[in-house]
Amino acid sequence: MSHTSQKVATTPFEGQKPGTSGLRKHVPVFQQANYTENFVQCTLSAVDDLKGSTLVVGGDGRYYMKEAVAVIIRMAAANGVKKLIIGQNGVFSTPALSCVIRKRKANGGIILTASHNPGGPKGDFGIKYNTANGGPAPEGVTNKIFELTKTLTEYRICPDINMDIGQIGSKDFTVDGNAFTVEIVDSVEDYLGLMKEIFDFDSLKKLFSGSLKVVINAMHGVMGPYAKRIFLQELGAPDGTCINCEPKDDFGGHHPDPNLTYAKDLVDLLKKGEHGFGAAFDGDGDRNMILGLNGFFVTPSDSVAVIAANAKCIPYFATGKVKGLSRSMPTSGALDRVAQAEGLEFFEVPTGWKFFGNLMDASRLSICGEESFGTGSDHIREKDGLWAVLSWLSIMAARQLSVEEILKSHWGKYGRNFFTRYDYENVDSEPANKMMANLREMVSESNAANFINKEYSNSGKAYQVGKADDFEYTDPIDGSVSKKQGVRIIFKDGSRIIFRLSGTGSSGATVRMYIDSYEADESQHMKDAQEVLKPLVQIALEISQLRELTGRQEPTVIT
Repeated sequence: MSHTSQKVATTPFEGQKPGTSGLRKHVPVFQQANYTENFVQCTLSAVDDLKGSTLVVGGDGRYYMKEAVAVIIRMAAANGVKKLIIGQNGVFSTPALSCVIRKRKANGGIILTASHNPGGPKGDFGIKYNTANGGPAPEGVTNKIFELTKTLTEYRICPDINMDIGQIGSKDFTVDGNAFTVEIVDSVEDYLGLMKEIFDFDSLKKLFSGSLKVVINAMHGVMGPYAKRIFLQELGAPDGTCINCEPKDDFGGHHPDPNLTYAKDLVDLLKKGEHGFGAAFDGDGDRNMILGLNGFFVTPSDSVAVIAANAKCIPYFATGKVKGLSRSMPTSGALDRVAQAEGLEFFEVPTGWKFFGNLMDASRLSICGEESFGTGSDHIREKDGLWAVLSWLSIMAARQLSVEEILKSHWGKYGRNFFTRYDYENVDSEPANKMMANLREMVSESNAANFINKEYSNSGKAYQVGKADDFEYTDPIDGSVSKKQGVRIIFKDGSRIIFRLSGTGSSGATVRMYIDSYEADESQHMKDAQEVLKPLVQIALEISQLRELTGRQEPTVIT
């Protein structure tokens, strides 16, 4: 049957500006007439060589995802796309979608997720475009999308195309005289194949057949099917290993963010002392949290450093040289010390996974991470929670050590970076922006003479300012410059205080305050990070006037 596309008149919506992780808004915003269609049209129009292209589509199963998939199918058909590859039931984890783009040599992909943000009818939804390398669209593309949203007058759609996305298989259509194919694929298969190329599954099977008890918490997100397939079916883990693995469009009413606050049920379970390893994933599967016996917490900053230092325990790296290491600017300096000790090229980049992609595509980066529970490598162009978990299990299998023993050994060799992050969520934008403006003025070149060498003290600890700036990054590959990436105050002992506003929320502002301090003395390594960093936290609050300006006396989340 032949189909004919239609042009539908529309008007622009304000604020359809995609951030580092696409466009995120509350579900009712996307449900407005033409809102989703407008943004999808602008995304498609921003794609080079759209006509005749192949795109991958999928999401984390959150509320409104299936409706959005139906819109994308009809609009892709009307805009000349040749083929869509869609995960069964519309589901793809973000890492899996990146994998499929690369494996099937697609032109790009559309991910339907708001990542670690809440779901449900009143929760958040998001649309993000990834390019042909499998990674998030660079600023040139997202800026183009945003500019198009300001002037859009019509969108193209083929309203009578319907597709059962629950059945694996292909269906061919003719639209405006052109061939259009929709292929529904197993959501896990390609990603599983990649993991088998990277890790020694036989070695991991032996780990699960031993005395180690493991628990994997998918937080009712997209990772449920991936966890059950890999841990239960492929690795032979016992029943009960995977919990909260039934994907729900509201994530069971919980916040699918794998940290000590929102994954407290996993922390409490590990504290019982029955499990030697625990992990949690966020809604779309790109973030992870690692815990050891008795709830021993591995900071994301330490996690990526440990993986890098033990890369030879992973077959993917054992046969080839690790090219380089990189972290986001707010992440602790733990990875820097591994790079220095191993003689590896090192990069400090702004927050946002897209900055790692350029380095990977230029073959200058192998392993990278962010303090926001994101860890990954050059096997795909997104952070990958399950890859991080399998990396840790591979290291445990190779070294025959517990999580805590691995960390103690690592700190003994490289020293420990004590690190914490304070999140103040849904802060009114005006006072948050005022705080950041004040900080930027404080660290500006015109004020440098007054601020550098200034001494702050608290609880008997004194710190002298050695450097301060608003972080700016020049990409060594394409020369692009990213400014205003976070205010850094670096003290002469190397300790750092960092402030930035997060771009991953759907409303208001999230103020993030980061504290990082290095300790070489092994006798100090097992101290509680919050106690060690308390003086710096108080100094940071004093410098920023955060409480006075925002009215927020306590953070929403501490990690």
